[in-house]
Amino acid sequence: MLTSTALEAQIKKTKNDAYQRGEKLTYGCYYDAMLTGEIRAGVATFEIKKENKKINDKSTYHIEAIGKTKGAFNLFFKVYDRYESFIDEENLAPWVFIRRVDEGGYIINHDVTFNQNKKVAYFVNNKEKTQSTVQTPELVHDILSAIYWCRNLDFENAEINENFYIKFMLDDSIYSSKVTYLGKEVINTSFGKIRCIKFKPQVLTGTVFKDPWPLTVWATDDKNKIPILAETGILVGKVKMELTDYSGLRNPFTSFVKK
Repeated sequence: MLTSTALEAQIKKTKNDAYQRGEKLTYGCYYDAMLTGEIRAGVATFEIKKENKKINDKSTYHIEAIGKTKGAFNLFFKVYDRYESFIDEENLAPWVFIRRVDEGGYIINHDVTFNQNKKVAYFVNNKEKTQSTVQTPELVHDILSAIYWCRNLDFENAEINENFYIKFMLDDSIYSSKVTYLGKEVINTSFGKIRCIKFKPQVLTGTVFKDPWPLTVWATDDKNKIPILAETGILVGKVKMELTDYSGLRNPFTSFVKK
């Protein structure tokens, strides 16, 4: 198994073989509780813009993730969340992170500018009109860049329950997390049967999650490593995200199980 030192070296050498500009993934979001049963609560999109915005003379991937409620769900808890990350094309670490959250009137309006060379980040809370400077570890991630970093992890020779470590910044704090590899599995989807890599990312506990390991993710067992399905328990009920559409993939979608 890889040591933490070896993993840090792996992070520095991260090469992107999984995605490209122009990729767009769309997910249906479902809520399941005893009183409601499973209902479609919303939609989420993850898009890598076609533009190449230069930051500090570096080419970047501009990633935008939007999640919003749909239909009747808007009547009692309307959600519109937008996250943006500009990540360095060479090392996949972020230069800028934007977080806009409106969940039933709960508002978050944050901007983070990273100086990866000086290992520092500048955090701005636009709602509260406050700002702070945060010392960061080398090549620290935001929560969106962390997702795309995981898509380039090499699970090919990984052992069951092997951990992959990552550090990320949320609000004005630095967190250490890990992704635990659970093996391979064939799952049924609306596209048919798909060979998948199965893993559990560690999450932050608090107002949404009551334990650090509620989330299970299945991603395609091919070069794209597209998240196909994610299921999680929350304080009341459970939530599921399932891929419904995709376009602009970097590699052929080869994880379909032939009939």
